[in-house]
Amino acid sequence: MNKIKTFIWNIIPFNNRSDMPLILYVIKVILIFWVFKFASELAGEGIVLALHFACGKNPLQGEMFDSNTIALISYFGYGFMIGIIFLLWKLFQKKTPAELGFTKPAWSYFVGATAGAVLVVISVALTVLTGAIRFNGVFDNINTGMVLLMLGGFVFQGAFEEMLCRGVVQQLLQKKSVPVAVGVSAALFTISHVLNMDFSSPAIAVTAVINLLLISLIFSLLTIRFRSIWAACGMHSIWNYILYSILGLNLSGSDEITASVFNMSSVGKNILNGGVYGIEASILTTAVLVVAATLLILFTARKSKRA
Repeated sequence: MNKIKTFIWNIIPFNNRSDMPLILYVIKVILIFWVFKFASELAGEGIVLALHFACGKNPLQGEMFDSNTIALISYFGYGFMIGIIFLLWKLFQKKTPAELGFTKPAWSYFVGATAGAVLVVISVALTVLTGAIRFNGVFDNINTGMVLLMLGGFVFQGAFEEMLCRGVVQQLLQKKSVPVAVGVSAALFTISHVLNMDFSSPAIAVTAVINLLLISLIFSLLTIRFRSIWAACGMHSIWNYILYSILGLNLSGSDEITASVFNMSSVGKNILNGGVYGIEASILTTAVLVVAATLLILFTARKSKRA
């Protein structure tokens, strides 16, 4: 009985114990991830519902804001969810924001943002050259306000996901094992994105999983390289923002574009454009991410060797 109590006490996510075998600590961190994720998302959903009721709408009866308003509320709601993560981190892990990965200086955010912009533009450009994505020009009536506001929303959205994976998971596990920390964060990041995948095409689904693992590896390498999650947050947010609100393409299976600058569309559903999931399930994106990850590994290894 005492062994069972000790086991439960070890893996329960509501304390900051870490003095246990690695496998038990991995289980504990995975539970922490899901508790933090569900608690913050539940709070976020509550905020969305509360705003509807506060404005005289009853979403339970189908009374909803228009799609643009819902998108803004949802994406800026990630800011509130980030606050929940900070609160849970402080209450249960007894740790500071710096121990979550928000170390100074924060300028690496812009390094990651630049890298994200370059990688997503190259991936889309290659797909356009193959004819799998059609460039139809620039929209005549661009909702500039919406496009600009969505940038703020994606800043919150990218930071939220990175706080969970490269923050909570990687920061807790890397003190015991960096490879395990990278692997577990990649697995959880991938699992949390599979619900939007189109499993009617096994080739596209497999490519999407590979790309999720690759981009997660890049986020983890950036976190290790800069000893913070700022760069990963920047790359994640800007990749999503450019893909969705600038280029107007599907983002991780979401095809409901609120506003964008360029009018682009997929030609058919194939391994080149990623089908419904978008270029994040494209084999061309795989090639781009492999090159990026390889260069980052070599650069990080060289820097470590010099140090």
